[in-house]
Amino acid sequence: MTVADHHVVGEVGFTAWKSSDAFKGCELALDVVERTRHAFEIFASQTNALVHVGELDGAVVGWGARDGAPNYISDLWVLPSLQGRGIGKALLLSLCDDIRAEGYQTARLDTQARNAGGIRLYERCGFDIAWRGREYSKSMGIELEKVHLEKVLSR
Repeated sequence: MTVADHHVVGEVGFTAWKSSDAFKGCELALDVVERTRHAFEIFASQTNALVHVGELDGAVVGWGARDGAPNYISDLWVLPSLQGRGIGKALLLSLCDDIRAEGYQTARLDTQARNAGGIRLYERCGFDIAWRGREYSKSMGIELEKVHLEKVLSR
């Protein structure tokens, strides 16, 4: 990912977040949406995370990141119009391959419990739900129902 991609990464992430089914039927306060938009906007330029970018015809169409613990996948976002074409799966499996190559036996990620599409993808890629409960989201500034998922990485 180049510095020129930073802005696009933020736009792709925020667009995918807004369109996810995690908040369908929920009215999020404007300040929550703005905090989230800002978090996406600054993520790429301020992170030390490993970021994988998915491109189509030279344009960034998705990305995934490992931010936090070394075996933790913090982000996976694909433009809504291109979801279902294998981009998210390819990014997710690539991140898992990196984690495995670094010697970790499990990969972990979290998502909102209402993110049915994301959870389906994660389960199809070998992740299982390890925990479900309420947790505070620093980027959004609110408490959410979340799930933690784990995948055992084979050698």
